[in-house]
Amino acid sequence: MKIVSLNTGLPRDVLWHGSTVSTGIFKDPVGRRLALRKLNLDGDGQADLTVHGGEYKAVYCYPLEHYGFWKTELPGRELPMGIFGENFTLLGSSEDSVHLGDRFSVGSAEVVVTQPRLPCYKLGIRFGSDDMVKRFFVSGRSGFYLAVVREGEVGVGDEMTLLGREADLVPVSEIVRLYAAKRYDSAEVASVQRALRVAALPESWKEYFRERLVRIPASG
Repeated sequence: MKIVSLNTGLPRDVLWHGSTVSTGIFKDPVGRRLALRKLNLDGDGQADLTVHGGEYKAVYCYPLEHYGFWKTELPGRELPMGIFGENFTLLGSSEDSVHLGDRFSVGSAEVVVTQPRLPCYKLGIRFGSDDMVKRFFVSGRSGFYLAVVREGEVGVGDEMTLLGREADLVPVSEIVRLYAAKRYDSAEVASVQRALRVAALPESWKEYFRERLVRIPASG
């Protein structure tokens, strides 16, 4: 995987459905190397820290390959790098090939994959359409978040080199599927149990899946 665009942006106030909303989803490409710290990139910020940013969401990554899909889905729409709110636009990544707990070196930093993105209404603000939130989720093209294990400096062209991964391989795409599933069969229960053993998966996700295992009976 390689960074093809490094994108940052600070929160701004925008008018949405008659109300003023503060959001950090507007990101623009940066043409220089940046310090990557525990909570974010220099020059980047999030508005609502209760659901965005923080240790487990220090960096949001989105595959460049998905841009082709969205150009077909949104004909005539300009799609500049960073439009999905990502910090790293990555070439050569996918939610199927990246796993929870995968550790990478990038630039002089080290990062670990923590979770997929669940879109909120602010993605709709960025695209000027409430419908975009559902379309994004249903597409399965979630992107993924990173936590920073070792601070360093990153820039366009930096390779993300795999350093190690968990014994329990859980692709990011599997977490999205398990989140959306109405019922769990025995294979899905086993997948959830593998995910619960991944140290990098945030406790909020683990609580969600533990509750699902209690509330939703296995169907076989």
